[in-house]
Amino acid sequence: MTEAAATSHALPAGAPPAAADRDLMSKFDALIAERQALIDTGVTDPFAIVMDEVKSPTEAVIKGKDTILLGTYNYMGMTFDPDVIQAGKDALDQFGSGTNGSRMLNGTFRDHMDVEDALREFYGVSGAIVFSTGYMANLGMISTLAGKGDYVILDADSHASIYDGCKQGDAEIVRFRHNDVNDLDKRLGRLPEGVGKLVVLEGVYSMLGDIAPLTEMVAVAKKHGAMVLSDEAHSMGFYGPNGRGVYEELGLEADVDFVVGTFSKSVGTVGGFCISNHPKFEAIRLACRPYIFTASLPPSVVATAATSIRKLMTAHDKRARLWESARTLHAGLTKMGFKLGTETCESAIIAVILEDQTQAVAMWQALLDGGLYVNMARPPATPAGTFLLRCSLCAEHTPEQIRTVLGMFKAAGEAVGVIS
Repeated sequence: MTEAAATSHALPAGAPPAAADRDLMSKFDALIAERQALIDTGVTDPFAIVMDEVKSPTEAVIKGKDTILLGTYNYMGMTFDPDVIQAGKDALDQFGSGTNGSRMLNGTFRDHMDVEDALREFYGVSGAIVFSTGYMANLGMISTLAGKGDYVILDADSHASIYDGCKQGDAEIVRFRHNDVNDLDKRLGRLPEGVGKLVVLEGVYSMLGDIAPLTEMVAVAKKHGAMVLSDEAHSMGFYGPNGRGVYEELGLEADVDFVVGTFSKSVGTVGGFCISNHPKFEAIRLACRPYIFTASLPPSVVATAATSIRKLMTAHDKRARLWESARTLHAGLTKMGFKLGTETCESAIIAVILEDQTQAVAMWQALLDGGLYVNMARPPATPAGTFLLRCSLCAEHTPEQIRTVLGMFKAAGEAVGVIS
């Protein structure tokens, strides 16, 4: 800077010094204090667990202790499938560790095309688009489908990725009460005539493990001329005759326009996707910013996904084992007196509802000390005022492990005073 320039920016003589700029991180002070107060009680940080070793889809070593995993979303146990692992190794050897580009440029390899073919086969549809994560799939599809002058109508308890997809787009957003068919009908009925409408639903809701009344909701949406997007992330693999999700179980394949899913749960790797039979579906690739402006998945990842998806097509025994374990755990916890997120077993997610954060953390810590890992969830991830422990069953859990888990819950529940 020249002397003249420096002089021109100097404060006038006698002027008070400028106020200090606001620290943008100061908005997190309350959150930092709350977390520190939790850690100061001596508990392990529930949101900073490190797995030192993963032995199988259901077992890991945490802080040197063998631990049963009951909070991983590895519903179908595909992470250690030998064929899946070999497919990833082969692609890694042949194509290297990454693509270094987006799908629109240099980032489409043989295995990206293959995994989209696998999705078309699995779902029996004409169109499939793969995203880098399930979050990006919702972000991209919702913000691209519904533009200025359109409306997105969503369940109040929708996943964060659905809300963020709405924020990224220009559409008007309308929420309806969780799983309330009448409220959905009412709100759709208030919208202007002739506008574009997208109703976004979820087959299984990830916090409480409850399913949506899709039959009634899809019927209401169609009555009002709306298109339907169903997020089947937490039902793919084990719901429906072919494992396609709740919408398949209920016979709605001809009525749901778009299905979003993820590779990070039943498929056992990472990535997201959307499938559809809409004749113009491929145009999404030309307009969707989260698809165009991000690096594509490594070839080893999409190779494992393609192999896993094709194996899930015939994984009927796995599906049966998963449902048996889920029902056994739900019934056992109910019999002990725990308050659960659903009255009956509706999915592979079983939520144990606690009174407050103190009780939830104490229960979570007691389970971890006993050799069981579950997820602790709290607002804003959960409905307002709800603190819970979320159990996610896996097809590879053995009956013996489920019996052990029930014993751990009984001991921890009695020690903390959740049950007597």
